[in-house]
Amino acid sequence: MSKTVATRPQIGIGGCRVSESAKRLVMEVLDSNRLSAGPMIDRFEREIAGLHDRRFGLFTNSGTSALQIALAALKERFGWQDGDEVLVPALTFVATSNVVLYNGLTPVFVDVEPDKYCIDPAQIEQHITPRTRAIMPVHIAGLPCDMDPVLEIASRHGLRVVEDSAESMFVRYRGRPVGSMSDIGCFSTYVAHIITTGVGGFCVTDDTELIVSLKSLMNHGRDSIYTRIDDDAGREGQALFDIADRRFSFVRLGYSYRCTEMEAALGLAQLETREADWQRRQVIARRLCAGLAPLADQLQLPVERDGAEHAWMFFPLVLRGETIPRSAIIQYLEDHQIETRYLLPLLNQPIYRQLFGDLDSRYPVAARLNRRAFYIGCHAGMTDEEVDHILDCFHSFFRNNA
Repeated sequence: MSKTVATRPQIGIGGCRVSESAKRLVMEVLDSNRLSAGPMIDRFEREIAGLHDRRFGLFTNSGTSALQIALAALKERFGWQDGDEVLVPALTFVATSNVVLYNGLTPVFVDVEPDKYCIDPAQIEQHITPRTRAIMPVHIAGLPCDMDPVLEIASRHGLRVVEDSAESMFVRYRGRPVGSMSDIGCFSTYVAHIITTGVGGFCVTDDTELIVSLKSLMNHGRDSIYTRIDDDAGREGQALFDIADRRFSFVRLGYSYRCTEMEAALGLAQLETREADWQRRQVIARRLCAGLAPLADQLQLPVERDGAEHAWMFFPLVLRGETIPRSAIIQYLEDHQIETRYLLPLLNQPIYRQLFGDLDSRYPVAARLNRRAFYIGCHAGMTDEEVDHILDCFHSFFRNNA
């Protein structure tokens, strides 16, 4: 390994830049002596909900938590039974399927599109049974699923829909933002996502009954009359006593999935730069696509969906053919300080092999991607020089492995 390669900083999948505005907002939180949910979280929830055309937003401590309570709220609302089924894509981050199991439900896998990697609507109906209760499409890498046929199938079969939008924020599908087309949309603000707060996630919905349940589930199952410390502000007399009487009442089994004012402050600061960050991701994605186009015989490049935007949370790639081992290019990129990830393998994970056996023959597209696909970074913190280095490394690798 050359000295240049060894000393180069790693080009990561994602990055975090704490702006002066973020520092100022965090200091406002510290100066207020209030860390539990307050004005920062209220504002963050309103803004995220509004940007996704939703009435209500709820800031949780992770995207996984958001998904878990979304299913829990729907299970309670519609009387689902343990063992009922939720359709999930056969390629996604493991949390999508895990939350189904956490809720005592059964994940049923659906193969994905070979070029866009989202749930394949043409494969959905063959997996619907009398116990199917919901579909959970996942917007992969910032690209929206083909939601119109998903929604049509769900409506025809009386199924609920939860959008796993952890990897996508703000993008639109045929004029509608992700997270707005379902019963509940869920986002992540974990490191490397479109908005980064360190830890965090969101539920968004238009349903008044569901948001009450979600708030309760996030707060140990607490009575919805009191889920934040100022819910009694301005009350007096009987109204105040009613809150005091039920303040420590728990009406369902819930969780401790709350975030603090400091994470919300970080998120609000990032909303200030979201347009510029969005544009930077678009520029980087275009440069990567153009620079790798001469290698299209060796690499399947990402594509966009007609009528949809792309957030480019990361940049997915698939090795064509079987000649070059995926391990060879991963090793080369990592040696040259380019961080990689496999493209969201699920069914071949050790725990999933243990739980469900070998499903590769039933999901050939996901199985191929599990063997041949990977991704690299495409985030606003990347420099032009880093993009050039990535392109140089890909071209160098294929010159030496023709």
